[in-house]
Amino acid sequence: MSPLRCEVVTAERIVFQGEVDMVLAPGVQGQLGILPHHAPLITALTYGELILRRAGQEDEYIAIGGGFMEVGPHQVTILADSAERAEEIDIERAEAARRRAAEIMAQKRREDADFARAEAALRRSTTRIKVAKRKRKAGGKP
Repeated sequence: MSPLRCEVVTAERIVFQGEVDMVLAPGVQGQLGILPHHAPLITALTYGELILRRAGQEDEYIAIGGGFMEVGPHQVTILADSAERAEEIDIERAEAARRRAAEIMAQKRREDADFARAEAALRRSTTRIKVAKRKRKAGGKP
């Protein structure tokens, strides 16, 4: 099977560009698996873990903060609101952000705007921690 050309792009930079055999993306209605020759598709993405699989190589893990994915038969383009490769994530900083968000949520009522912002921060930091730890478990940088 011929590989897919994949690009992960934010407003600031190109996070990934290369050939992959499979893309696993966090769609707003659940996980999406994209293989070569997939039917054309445009979909919204949510906070989550993007996994890029390449035969004979380690998976590439990227924490994304929402965006859109366009799929063609031989190309996947992800326009992410934010994206960080696993090795770029500072786990200690993400853990501190997770703790701060949890503390704010414990002190605020659900209807409070600060609660919603803290909830989004908690989701972001939890995703970043998960992605960073998964890469380290798979044999990436410590």
